[in-house]
Amino acid sequence: MASKGQSTHQPTHQPTQRSSPEISTDGRFVRQRNRFTDRITTDGSSGFPAEPGRYQLYVSLACPWAQRSLIVRRLLGLEDTIGVTVVDPIRDERGWRFTLSPGGRDPVTGHAFLADLYRASDPTYTGRYTVPCIWDRTERRLVSNDFPQITLTMETEFTAYHRPGAPDLYPAELREEIDAVNAVVYENVNNGVYRAGFATTQEAYEEAFDALFATLDELERRLAGRRFLCGDRLTEADVRLFTTLARFDAVYYSHFKCNLRRLVDYPNLWGYARDLYRRPGFGDTTDFDHIKRHYYGTHGNLNPSRIVPKGPAIDWSSPRDRDRFPDHR
Repeated sequence: MASKGQSTHQPTHQPTQRSSPEISTDGRFVRQRNRFTDRITTDGSSGFPAEPGRYQLYVSLACPWAQRSLIVRRLLGLEDTIGVTVVDPIRDERGWRFTLSPGGRDPVTGHAFLADLYRASDPTYTGRYTVPCIWDRTERRLVSNDFPQITLTMETEFTAYHRPGAPDLYPAELREEIDAVNAVVYENVNNGVYRAGFATTQEAYEEAFDALFATLDELERRLAGRRFLCGDRLTEADVRLFTTLARFDAVYYSHFKCNLRRLVDYPNLWGYARDLYRRPGFGDTTDFDHIKRHYYGTHGNLNPSRIVPKGPAIDWSSPRDRDRFPDHR
């Protein structure tokens, strides 16, 4: 019997999802390149104009890359402009499923698997079916699965639809600094935990592990004298770091063997993460149930039993001591 929210319908075609990440010959994790990289633009010169009701965002609440897009969508007030479909937290050999939608099918396309959207857009596609991605209802194809660009597009191309008083998350005068911070955080922290977790040689693991904690130590020092990564205002850089920090103690510390220190062992990073968590868009898009069930229940090579740990017990609402710093709004 299907559980609530699941469909008993089994499609005649069940696409196969590659279950293991890409690993180089020296045991290093190599993230696949994004296949769909078209741009949505304000003036429509790209062929994909920024307009309300045209685009559907596909996310997993477990995925840090996808949560970024949910946070930015919420902060900018784009909920009525860009629709969203949430996939099941468990990704099996067929990829992400729409079991959380009525009838087990995406309400926009009618498909049961995210893979169907990929193949409808490119019948020759053979890579992993990733979230976040954006579907164009008019052209009936994927526009983008380019996760770094998706949030920047919301911030810079959908400005006509931002809510009154929405923050400028990518201000022109700070873009150089934001981009520089993002580059280091992506390589050593956002993707660094995956490089450690999926490494298949000791050398590759230790290389990623050391870079991760060296960068966390530097971020701890950086946040000792400022509220946010780029000063006194919330930016795209904070969104990108938060989603990794939110998963660190619950998943990456144990599941990915990133166990030198926990997030709660860093006074400034932990206070900073809780400061963000209490803000609309951050805590309300963080689903620890989906996060833990996805990581521990999907990566059979790392957790063959697929048992989901009950801990850790962490109070994200505890005092954070960040109000001592200015907060430009």
